Amino acid sequence: MTKKPIPCMATETGNMLKPWRAGIDTYQEPVVYMRRECPICRSEGFTTQARVQLTAGNRSIVATLSVVDSAWLAENVAGLSESAWQALAPQAGQLVAVTHAPPLDSLSHVRAKVYGHSLGDSEYGAVISDIAAGRYSDLQIAAFITACAGDRMKLEETVSLTKAMIAVGDRIDWGRSVVVDKHCVGGLPGNRTTLIAVPIVAACGLTMPKTSSRAITSPAGTVDTMEVLAPVDLDVARMRRVVERTGGCIVWGGAVRLSPADDILIRVERPLDLDSEGQLVASVLSKKAAAGSTHVLIDVPVGATAKVRTTQAAASLAFRLRNVGSAIGLQVSLRVTDGEQPVGRGIGPALEARDVLAVLKGLPEAPADLRERSLRVAADILEMGGATLVGDGLGLANDVLSDGRAWAKFQEICAEQGGMRIPPTARFTRTIEALASGRITRVDNRLLARTAKLAGAPTAPGAGIDVHVRLGDRVDVGQALFTLHAEAPGELEYALEFVRSRPPIFQISESA
Repeated sequence: MTKKPIPCMATETGNMLKPWRAGIDTYQEPVVYMRRECPICRSEGFTTQARVQLTAGNRSIVATLSVVDSAWLAENVAGLSESAWQALAPQAGQLVAVTHAPPLDSLSHVRAKVYGHSLGDSEYGAVISDIAAGRYSDLQIAAFITACAGDRMKLEETVSLTKAMIAVGDRIDWGRSVVVDKHCVGGLPGNRTTLIAVPIVAACGLTMPKTSSRAITSPAGTVDTMEVLAPVDLDVARMRRVVERTGGCIVWGGAVRLSPADDILIRVERPLDLDSEGQLVASVLSKKAAAGSTHVLIDVPVGATAKVRTTQAAASLAFRLRNVGSAIGLQVSLRVTDGEQPVGRGIGPALEARDVLAVLKGLPEAPADLRERSLRVAADILEMGGATLVGDGLGLANDVLSDGRAWAKFQEICAEQGGMRIPPTARFTRTIEALASGRITRVDNRLLARTAKLAGAPTAPGAGIDVHVRLGDRVDVGQALFTLHAEAPGELEYALEFVRSRPPIFQISESA
């Protein structure tokens, strides 16, 4: 039970308050709680949502103020959210100074972008520098993200944003002329080819330090899935050690401070459900450049309910990726793939990990489509990185997967990252059955992903969906279409209600 804070002694003066760990999760945004009657609030004119600077010893942060009227907080106490407490790290008995936050001049550039003006290197540099330093509130970050969304960024602006995001973080130099990487644009549930391609490529002698972000709008990202199998929160030193020993890794980019502003932007993009083309390109390529990559393969699934819906949109994205990559010294190749239906059977961290392990182990139940996609991705990377001649990559990748070298390499990578884990399973399941007989003619990937998220994925790693049918399959009334997995009964019912209130996720044509 959280203890009620003890008021400060009468000897405390000026703008000093006693810090108290309030135990409130504010989703990584530093928040400070102060009583309305607090002398500092009254003398400085602080109101709710004000940005204030907190200083304890030689550490300072900027936090958002929430004003409290209830007696649970004493007048001379500053209640700190979990993120504020961890960032400020006050020592025992240390007081916190509360002052106005310094002026945020870069907000004028955000306002200019809101009104449709283009920004250059210096403007994006100033905005990203302030975001990375924690000077922006989530509300201010949301304004920046929204101003750049909807294709409001020119190619030159994307280059400027990408360079700015690289500049504020660390950058790794592997001392090699060829360092390969890959990224999937997303929008296709279950497309977890990275966990199979990395060990194939590393087993063939190429260096592939894979850093990934957590899911933004999907029920699982690469890191979310890898995390149920092995630790992903590695710092740069540990990441380097893993790669030097195994040739590859699969880690969370936020832990290694590569393009750290990107992780902050992603944190705000997630609840907004926004992922614009310009920011997507800057996000992906800034991480790749910062991780020391020289050659990058981008997988672009195209489908009616994928993130990229048309070949024209794919061509536009490809143009931006190649040109921004060239501007920052990356060789970018693209693979446009089918995005009309989910990949594999599992959707959600643990269920996708199960499919990955089945492919790596060569089990009979391994999803054939996930295996084939992974092999083709690995083949492109092997050819791009010079490990084999053009046209020979698929044969080499297939040999390495089939003879167990990829599985052995994956186990080696997991061991070096901290040890392999057993994926969890959800306690509650419910199967959705076909209401008509016929052929599956369409799958709504967006509704499928949304349903998996409402069931708890990726926060609840065992939650998600098991898909039982594919496009073109013939089904009978009462046949299982998919099974929901949840770790709490409330989340299961929430997902079921969503399914009942929406058009069918799997469209069945009785005449087909």
